[in-house]
Amino acid sequence: MHCRTEDTSDAALGVNVAESKSLVVALAGQPNVGKSTIFNVLTGLSQHVGNWPGKTVERKSGSYTHLGHDLLLVDLPGIYSLTANSVEERIARDYIIHESPDVIVAVVDAAIPERSLYLLAEMLLLPVPVVLVLNMMDVAEQEGVQIEPRVLEAALGIPVIPMVATRNAGVVEMLDAVIALAQGTFPYDPRRPTILPDHEPVLAELIAEVSQHVPSPYPVDWIAVKLLEGDEEILALMERVLPAEVWAEVSRTLLHHEDAVLDVAGARYAWIGRMIRAAVVRPRVGVMGFTSRLDKVLTHPFWGLLALMSILGLVFALTYAIGTPLQGWLEGVLEVFGEQVNGGLRAVGSPSWIADLLSDGLIGGAGMVITFVPILAIFFATLGVLEDTGYMARAAYVTDRFMHMMGLHGKSFMPLLLGFGCNVPSVLGARIIDGERPRLLTILLAPLVPCAAQLAVITVLGAMFFGNAAGVVLWALVTVNLAVLAVMGILLNRWVLRGEQAVFIMELPLYHLPNLRTIGLYVWRNMLAFLQKAGGIILAASLVVWVLSYLPAGGDVTQSYLAMLGQALEPVGRLMGLPWPVLVALLTSFVAKENMIATLAVLYGDLGATLPALLSWPSALALLVVQMLFVPCVATVAAMKQESGSWRWTAIGVGLLLVLSLAAGILVYQVGTSIAGI
Repeated sequence: MHCRTEDTSDAALGVNVAESKSLVVALAGQPNVGKSTIFNVLTGLSQHVGNWPGKTVERKSGSYTHLGHDLLLVDLPGIYSLTANSVEERIARDYIIHESPDVIVAVVDAAIPERSLYLLAEMLLLPVPVVLVLNMMDVAEQEGVQIEPRVLEAALGIPVIPMVATRNAGVVEMLDAVIALAQGTFPYDPRRPTILPDHEPVLAELIAEVSQHVPSPYPVDWIAVKLLEGDEEILALMERVLPAEVWAEVSRTLLHHEDAVLDVAGARYAWIGRMIRAAVVRPRVGVMGFTSRLDKVLTHPFWGLLALMSILGLVFALTYAIGTPLQGWLEGVLEVFGEQVNGGLRAVGSPSWIADLLSDGLIGGAGMVITFVPILAIFFATLGVLEDTGYMARAAYVTDRFMHMMGLHGKSFMPLLLGFGCNVPSVLGARIIDGERPRLLTILLAPLVPCAAQLAVITVLGAMFFGNAAGVVLWALVTVNLAVLAVMGILLNRWVLRGEQAVFIMELPLYHLPNLRTIGLYVWRNMLAFLQKAGGIILAASLVVWVLSYLPAGGDVTQSYLAMLGQALEPVGRLMGLPWPVLVALLTSFVAKENMIATLAVLYGDLGATLPALLSWPSALALLVVQMLFVPCVATVAAMKQESGSWRWTAIGVGLLLVLSLAAGILVYQVGTSIAGI
């Protein structure tokens, strides 16, 4: 990608360049090696986030200028190999092969280089030059690992850069190496692993058979190795392009040497051993590093759960102590602003419906989006810290056996639990879950966790109906709600996942200090995505509900289309002992759960005196049950659409909750009236 040309001299690199071009640099590595930290340090707010074409996997790119050279950095998905075992691995290798970046920066964890060098062994078979970055050198020292980058560089024949990305140490040296490699001034001579001696003749034979037919831009040697590995995608490709007689010969070769894959892997592990033999010194046997000592507590079956509960308690404390008051303050500010707009428009002679539309519909709808900002910011900041330090993997590990019963794995625990604060971040948090089906199942289950607004409504109504017994009723409702969540999880697992168990394989990364810049960008990016995508849906839905509540009577909700809808649903309401105004209040809670109390106050006036006299205890209990299980607010629905990428699944999730809540309300009322003899 050529952006501009200029005359320059790179004294730091010893390179004289007649013209400068934009260099495309791909950042690759396993999960939890600090790759995204490097990307965020360099690109900051210049990064662009989207999805890879035809995929839901996030695509990130950004720009940076170093010594007059424009760099386009592409952050590839975290992968463990270049074999097409996952969507992420296909994306990464297709990008490297088909887009042919100028340089690959392979990032490894300096404390555990053996695990990461297997991926490097595969990358070196591709024609793109590679810079190896030993990130988290401070963590390696903390774990007692000593590593000599220059010795490793001499062994590998490629640039090796030590780095502590969280401190910005080594970043400039990495950029210097990238430019030197791209300009051809580094003596790039990689030592590549191929295959153990027993199968070298087979590999040579295979190369000879396919060399004339390998389509561009695939390297012949790489294709031959992938065929021996049994890579399904490459096998399908070569079956299409090879003449029938050649494919038959290749198939016979592969069939007779099915064990060759072991020699391919064995050669790579032997190569890794040779590369690090002189460069890495590990602590003596029996010496425990910082991570091992900490994990004795944090991954313990009992103490680990206790630690998790304490950490989550702190998260909730922060959310309620900081986020909730800020949310209330923003609601008050927007309410005053809406009143001022309404009054100002009426004062200048504007039609009342325009004043109401702007103040109640537009400002009220957009204001709802803004009021979520404090809670969402705290959620994403907390999630970012836990993820960046390496603790999130431990939280998933200790809760996995509980989530497994619903066909989920431990990563679903944190998003679901944080639904007690707000269902919106609960749904948005599902993006940390690996696998489309477990992610979808988590999104569908998240609205069943009662949020703070639902609990507030239930608390107010429960006190009106049940007095001193309200606490017991509330506790029972929450318990039943969570039991319903578990049952729905099991049923949806059989339906959505068709009984498949979510496989949970997670590497526990070493603990390290979080990078504040990375966390800040993580919060900013997620907040911006929510405001841009979900905000529009929330605003549109709010305006629709306002119009239905305003027309045709000009603001009298009892004569509105919304009231007509409530009256049409009155037969269903009678099955629960609920009059149509209560159904209307339930419908307005779709915009915000708190709207239910406000709508009831408009329709009935003094709720404390009216509602207890109007509803029997079976009706009151049915109302509370319906409210607990009712469809989520419009913000949550918007988040469900955003994260699932499907209106179909969003409608299914909302429809299930609607049917479930009404069925539960009818059951509670009918059983209650039988018991009470009403």
